[in-house]
Amino acid sequence: MAYSQNFLVRRDNLTECQWQESAIAPCAPGEVVFKIDSFALTANNITYAVAGDQMSYWQFFPAEEGWGKIPVWGFGKVVESRAEGITEDSRYYGYYPMASHLTVQAGKVNSRGFSDVAAHRAPLPPIYNAYHLWAKPDENAAQLEARHMLFQPLFTTAFLISDFFDTNQHFGAQSILLTSASSKTSIGLAYLLHQQGSVKVLGLTSTQNRAFVEGLGFYDAVYNYDEVGKIPQAAINTVDMAGNGAVLAELHAHFDENLKYSCLVGMTHWESRPGAADLKGVKPELFFAPSHARQRSKDWGPEVLSTRIETAMKGFSSKVGDWMNVEFVTGSEAMAACYKNMLNGQVSPAIGYVLKP
Repeated sequence: MAYSQNFLVRRDNLTECQWQESAIAPCAPGEVVFKIDSFALTANNITYAVAGDQMSYWQFFPAEEGWGKIPVWGFGKVVESRAEGITEDSRYYGYYPMASHLTVQAGKVNSRGFSDVAAHRAPLPPIYNAYHLWAKPDENAAQLEARHMLFQPLFTTAFLISDFFDTNQHFGAQSILLTSASSKTSIGLAYLLHQQGSVKVLGLTSTQNRAFVEGLGFYDAVYNYDEVGKIPQAAINTVDMAGNGAVLAELHAHFDENLKYSCLVGMTHWESRPGAADLKGVKPELFFAPSHARQRSKDWGPEVLSTRIETAMKGFSSKVGDWMNVEFVTGSEAMAACYKNMLNGQVSPAIGYVLKP
């Protein structure tokens, strides 16, 4: 009997976590069993957990009542396959749980990959159900794969946000302010906006991360969280990656009628996420990347969308090595500690964490 090691968190108390062992059921016709060899852990995964019930992230990888498996992006090797066209020892990039193994129901198989067509994932956004065949690794595989895991999903979100604002002519704003400016999604978005040059790019970050953010060269100006009142008045958009209700309220109060669009994306500061308090100015709008991706797939076709994202990411990836170091984390205790540090915001923006179950 084979077993999977699963990292579980309490859905109503994310600070409570544990490792749990479970038996791997025999592989049924059409199924594929992955051994998960590595995945990235970023603030984005904390957002998945915070919004787990609201946005159905807990439904991807069901767990026992009250507990959840946080979704992550990573690589898995096929250790058993009863699906035509999928061979053992092949590797796939995709959406996995924080665990050592995953069994999926393979469908829509082609030369580039397949989708998990299990009944419980059918109502969920297709972008999360796709598994992409990965080429055989070369001598630079570890670093290349690490960057892909750390940035591909986040940069895709950044690309879609950038496209959304560009499509709407930035709602007439002259600048755009990104909270949690040191987060990887904000950095990707700042890079894209900087490349476009249509608006000034402003960053809001903590005191300890300010020098790092300024050193990136993607922001026109950077402010600490206690300096909102110093930001010049002008037609502006905000993209809130932090999810800190007090900061969001302060931004709305400060800019008021000058705030043209208030975009909600992440929840880096999960413990201070917005409540139902009234905010001045425009009503914040939640940006859900899969919805915009579906629209762009209809407009351009999925191949064109993928090509445009890949092209943009190549330019961004060439800059990543200048400021990010990859740290590989192994062992159950070290992985749990890394998760808790990420949850509490006790991580350096200059480090990208890749966990290896």
